[in-house]
Formats: sequence, structure tokens, C-alpha cells
Amino acid sequence: MNYDSVLSDKIKDIKPSGIRKFFDLAASVEDVISLGVGEPDFQTPWAIRKAAINTLEKKRIIYTANSGLADLRREIAEYTQKKINVKYDPEHEIIVTVGGSEAIDISIRALINPGDEVLIVEPCFVCYAPIVTLTGGIPVTVETRLEDNFKLTAKALREKITDKTKLLILPFPNNPTGAVMTKEDLEPIVEVLRDTNIMVLSDEIYSELTYGRKHFSITQLEGMQERTILINGFSKAFAMTGWRLGYLAAPAPIVKQILKIHQYAIMSSPTVSQYAAIEALSSCEQEVKKMVAEYNVRRRLLVDSFNKMGLECFNPEGAFYVFPCIKSTGLKSEEFCEELLKEQKVAVVPGNAFGQSGEGFIRVSYAYSLKHLMEALKRIENFIRDKNKKS
Repeated sequence: MNYDSVLSDKIKDIKPSGIRKFFDLAASVEDVISLGVGEPDFQTPWAIRKAAINTLEKKRIIYTANSGLADLRREIAEYTQKKINVKYDPEHEIIVTVGGSEAIDISIRALINPGDEVLIVEPCFVCYAPIVTLTGGIPVTVETRLEDNFKLTAKALREKITDKTKLLILPFPNNPTGAVMTKEDLEPIVEVLRDTNIMVLSDEIYSELTYGRKHFSITQLEGMQERTILINGFSKAFAMTGWRLGYLAAPAPIVKQILKIHQYAIMSSPTVSQYAAIEALSSCEQEVKKMVAEYNVRRRLLVDSFNKMGLECFNPEGAFYVFPCIKSTGLKSEEFCEELLKEQKVAVVPGNAFGQSGEGFIRVSYAYSLKHLMEALKRIENFIRDKNKKS
């Protein structure tokens, strides 16, 4: 059987995730310290786990409505209004999905026709461009820069818009940089979009993980809720990565079409996870605040440590990553990561895994204990010292 002849040309042309490449490399090294995983090291709060156990004991494990449990959609609507003061109709404007990743996938598939251009703000999470390509769309990179604190500027956006532009993917708070967009940052972006027919996919999965400022959503600005698909979920804020639960909120005509893809591809999200998520939204706000406070301690440690090593490190205001610049070492991002892994048994992710604008940087997750981080930092410092001696 000639498998090459039966596989889709599009899928064969797509490169595997750069993040996964380094996960696999790290797994082959004994006693490695990994700072590569974007996954909270905290346990899912007990109240959430208890709700899941109760669901199993009551045998409430049948399919739910395609769009999710009505009670959960109501909780999501109330939570969204409380957090960003934007109202959504839980009956017609919210879909519960299998993680934020499914929400991103089905939203893009529902909007994009072959030849449509999708503006993707980079550096960014790895899934956007491949999904656009698989739909027949054309990914168009809009680069952000360290000099602009990795924020999207109106000038950079305006330069990439054409008559084929259909969608802007806005990933803030940002993975991998930790950058956020404030109300003042977003207002010029909205002015660029206002006289166009461009939709926005706002990936706000890290909205609860901000430091020193409250998250601001583009949907809060006049006229933007009607042209935005809001993506969020439970993985990051509530330490529920393996529960695979997210959601999208959007205007009813958009949701009606997205739901058809969800119906045929997924049926419904995990029932146990949905009941657990109701508990998360209704009673776990203090648990989230405790996790954010601990992340903040780690964030400050890493930023200070990398700057002292001579690796300029942007001070992130969201998510749980730092994105230090390694250009001073003379190494490319992948070279730096491969040599660090080989010589000091520390795994981090090369910045170019998140787009070419990430070249010259590395992503370091601080979703790990202080003990874990301090040992890794000591090894990285040794690595940098050795490189400086050789140069």
C-alpha cells in the first residue's frame, strides 16, 4: 500500500509542532528538568474533583446537549458578564467544547473559505496557522516585537490587511510572550477594523492569569462583540488541562453554524468535566487567586534571574511563561535549546516554534515549583557561563 499517495497533500506539508519536538527530545534524556510544558503544576481544586466524583456516583454520564449542559452555559454567561461585563445568551451564543483547542478549530472552519486570508499575531500558540491551512485559508503573519512589548500595533495590522482578509486571530494574554493588550492598546486596533468586514477570534484562555492589571477583552469595546468569537476555557485558570473543556461565545448566527461542526465531529463535551466546570465557575475563584499569586512569585524570580544572566527578558503581564532573548549567545533558538538539553539536561522550547518572529528567544514555563525552577536556573546560568568562556 502506497500510503503517501492516499494521504492529503495539505497534511503532509504541515510540520509537526515545534513544542512536541522538544517534549520528545526531553523524554529521551535521563534526569532532565523540563520547563517546556504549558500545564499548571497545581492539582485541580478539590471542590472540582469532588463534583466530578459525585457525578460518577450518581451515574450522570450520558450525552449532554450538543452545545453543553444548560446549567454550565448559564454559569459561563454569568461568569463572563462578571469578569468583562459582556452579556451572552446562554441558549444561542455559547458552545461548550473539548478544550479551547476545539473551539479554535471549529471557529476557523466555520468562517474560512479557500483563499481567505487570516491574520495571525505572532509569536503565538502553534495551532492557528495549521488549522487555517487545512481549511484552505491563507495564514498571514502579523509580527509583534520586543520593542513594542510584543503588543499588536495598529500600523502592523493595517499593513497586512487586504481585500481577502477574513479573520484576525488575537491571542492575548499571549503564549509564549506573556504580553497583554490593555484597553488603550486595543482601541487603535478597533479603529482599524471598524470600517471592514473582518471578524476577530480572541483567544483569551489565559485571561485569569494576569499580574498587576485586570484582563481587558476586545469584546468590551463598542461594536466588537458582534464581530468577535471569544475563546476561553478551564485548563489554565482552574488547573484542568486533562479535563479537556473549553468554550466559545459569539453572535447567534455564527454559533448556529459553528454548532453544526461540533455536532458532527464531537457530539458533546465530556459530561463529567462539564459538571465539574459548573463547580469551578461557581465556587473556586479564591483557589484561582492563590495560584495566580504563586505564579507571580515565580514570574518575578525568572525575569530577574534571566536579566542577571545577561539574557534580556521581557516582563510578562499574563500567562505563565517568560520569553528571554538569547541572541547575545550567538546561537539560534533551536541550537540553544538542543545544547542546553545536552549539556545541562534542561528542556525549554525554542522561540521559532511559535513563528519566525520568535527566533532569537526561548519560551520558559513557570508552571513548576520554586525548587524545580531554581535548580533549572542554576543549570542555565552554568550553560551561559560556559558559552561566555568559549567565546
